[in-house]
Amino acid sequence: MIWTVIWAVISAAVCALAAWSAIAAVRHRYTVVQVDGTSMAPTFADGDRLLVRRARLGTVKRGDVVVFRTPPGHQAADTPPWLVKRAAAIPGDGVPADMRPAVGDDTEVPAGRLMVRGDNPRSLDSRNFGYIDADGFRGVAVRRFGQTGPAGGQPPSR
Repeated sequence: MIWTVIWAVISAAVCALAAWSAIAAVRHRYTVVQVDGTSMAPTFADGDRLLVRRARLGTVKRGDVVVFRTPPGHQAADTPPWLVKRAAAIPGDGVPADMRPAVGDDTEVPAGRLMVRGDNPRSLDSRNFGYIDADGFRGVAVRRFGQTGPAGGQPPSR
C-alpha cells in the first residue's frame, strides 16, 4: 500500500512538471499585446488584445500584422513601447514610393529590415520612421482576443 501512495505522488509530480514545462514553452513562443490607438483601424480597435507568435523577421510575409519596438526617436510620452502594423515590404522588396522619403535613396528593402504601414492612413509607420530592424521585431499576430470595438476589416493574415 505504501508503494501505491509513493507511486501516486511521483506520478502527480511528473504530471505537474510536464504541465509546467508545456506552459513555459507556450509562454516563450507566444505573448499577448494590446492595441493602443487607432493606427490599425478598421482592422483593430483601441484596446483589442492580440495573440502574437514570437518569430524572426525572416519569417514575415507581406501583409502580416506584426509587433515591434517603437523605433528610437519616435518614442513620446503617449507612444506605446510596442507598435502593431502591417508588413508593407519585406527584405528584397522594392521600397514603396510613399516610404522612400524616410529611407533616402534606397530602392530595395535590405536584409534584416522591414517596412510597415498602419491600416489607418494617419498611422505613425515607415512613412515616418523608415525601416524596422530585426532586433526590435517581436512577432506576428495570429488572432484577436476580446474585440472591444466595431473593428471590421481583415483579420491577421495567419
